[in-house]
Amino acid sequence: MSIKPIFISVIIPVFNEEKSLPKVLQDLPRNIINEIIVVDNACTDQTAEIATQAGCRVVHEPKKGYGQACLAGIAALNSETEIIVFIDGDHSDHGEQLELLITPIINEGYDFVIGSRALGQRESGAMTPQAHYGNKLACFLMRLFWNARYTDLGPFRAIKYFALKKLKMIDQNFGWTIEMQIKAVEQDLKIKEVPVDYRRRIGKSKISGTVKGTILAGEKILRTIFKYKFCKSSRSCLN
Repeated sequence: MSIKPIFISVIIPVFNEEKSLPKVLQDLPRNIINEIIVVDNACTDQTAEIATQAGCRVVHEPKKGYGQACLAGIAALNSETEIIVFIDGDHSDHGEQLELLITPIINEGYDFVIGSRALGQRESGAMTPQAHYGNKLACFLMRLFWNARYTDLGPFRAIKYFALKKLKMIDQNFGWTIEMQIKAVEQDLKIKEVPVDYRRRIGKSKISGTVKGTILAGEKILRTIFKYKFCKSSRSCLN
């Protein structure tokens, strides 16, 4: 693929990913990435040290939450950043496929590209049944309420910096991905999904791997959908 020079930043939120992070960093096409920001979201293992040794910039965010970690990474972006790529630190995403996400932005004028696991190849057992059907329900509701034709809430995604600023992201935990997708439609961003592959993560999921995490994530995703659909007149409802 032809990638013209552009400043690309990668944000990786992590919580105790010392075993998986080296593999994630190894897979990323470092020759086209300008900076990698690893957000240490209250890790208690050697993840941050591994990231530093690998040449990444480490941002420490003690307040736990996926969205909170992403917000901390955004706040630390280089002033030259033009495209931001988000990828998980558990090695479930295929980092070597990063070009599939940024090429439509650079060469086709898209603002926001989501790596869809539903359109790509998934390793058996990579997604729990609750995650799979929860994704399908969330995408159905976004199509019903916003006519948004999403197939996934995949965490592997790329977005132009100026477009991300327009979204004014606020969610601090499980609602981060769907908030971005809803706001992208509402802001009339040019959106595309591309197929990406997905494998079983290294280690146990902090969300879908536990009953509590699954319930909390599902509840937050549904609440995010309904609040952005029905609570626009009340600012307190959106917080």
